[in-house]
Order: sequence, then structure tokens, then C-alpha cells
Amino acid sequence: MSLNDPILPGPGATDYERYLRTDELLSLQKTAAEWRHRDELLFQTIHQASELWLKLACEEVATATALVSSGDPAMATRMMRRAVDALHLVILNTGQLTHIAPWDYHAVRASLGHGSGFDSPGFRRTHELSPKLGDAFAALLTRRAIALVDLYRHSATHDELFQLAERLLDWDELLIRWRGQHLKAVERIIGGHVIGTQGTPVEVLAKRIDVRYFPALWDVRNALTGLANS
Repeated sequence: MSLNDPILPGPGATDYERYLRTDELLSLQKTAAEWRHRDELLFQTIHQASELWLKLACEEVATATALVSSGDPAMATRMMRRAVDALHLVILNTGQLTHIAPWDYHAVRASLGHGSGFDSPGFRRTHELSPKLGDAFAALLTRRAIALVDLYRHSATHDELFQLAERLLDWDELLIRWRGQHLKAVERIIGGHVIGTQGTPVEVLAKRIDVRYFPALWDVRNALTGLANS
């Protein structure tokens, strides 16, 4: 048997195709014969790829939460770095929406039914997991008898916890940036004073951008500045 011959089960001419299930993966997009507009392929690729990166990111956040709860901040920080990098890729994917011309999008939109970004499994999962991570981190600080302001004032002494706190803030900040980027993409394509696919005015979406899952990590900056100026 040649080393080029597949040994894994499943369809596909090579083990690469069989392991990654590329036949199935590449069949998940509409065919050219099914398009209302050719940009449907771009639209589906952006969102399907984003869902995969969000799936990975959320898995890392869930693992990080368990690690924080078990008292392993170093490994939790490693997981959060991976989650944050995956979210960076989601943001890059979302930027690809600007390649769709406003009038062309209305042809794509006709294929969406009542589909909305609020229905994204990945988006909903970030909303579900993030508060649990924040609670686990707060509980860890309580167990170790470290006030958040002291953690930040003496970051070198508590470097493991400080690095974890900063990665949580990275996650929170990137989620805000992603929501903001999505809103601007919507405004750029369909306008800022119109109704979305589920009947939500675009202006209402703007009020949902600055959701902060770890408010204490943002507020501690105010406390530090107050202490520095006192």
C-alpha cells in the first residue's frame, strides 16, 4: 500500500479529505444554480466560517471557566488566548461583508427569510458562557483573598491572576468591537434608519453594543486612576 492511499474510513479520495470531511463541508453552501445573487457564496462563507471559529472560542472559554474554578489560572490564561485569537478571526470575517454592494445585498437578503445575527449559535453561546467565566474569576479572587484593585496595584506579585484578568478583558473588549463592527456593516449595507430582518430597528441594535460581561475589570481602571490622583 502506498503512503498516498487513504486508510481512514469515510468518503473522499485522501485521508485529508476524509478526516476533515471536505466533501460534506464544501457541500454546505448553495450551488451556483441556487443563488439569487452570486454574493450568497460570500455571505454564507463569512457566516459559516465565523460559526466555526466561535464554536472553537466558546469551547476554550468553557474550558477556561472550569480551570479557573479548579484553581489553575495559568492554563485558563492559555485557553483564553486561544479564544481571543479565534475572536480576532471572527472580526476579520465580519469585515468581508463590506465587499457586498448595498443594492446587491437586497438580492441576498431575500434568501435569508427571518434569519438574523441574533440567531447565531456562536453569538448566543458567548452570551451564555461569559458571565459564568466572570463569576468563576471573582470566586477565585475571593478564595485567594485578593481584592481586584490590589491585584492590579501589585500585578507583578500576582502575575498569573493579572494575566488571566487581562485576557478576560481582551475577550470582553473584542466582543464589544465585534458587535460594533457588525452594526457598522449593517448601516453601511442597508442603512442606519431601517428595519432589520426580524423587525428590529437598526437604531435599537446600537443600544446592544456596549454589553460588558466583566464590569468589575472595567471599573477597576477608574479606581486605580482615582488612587493615582489622590
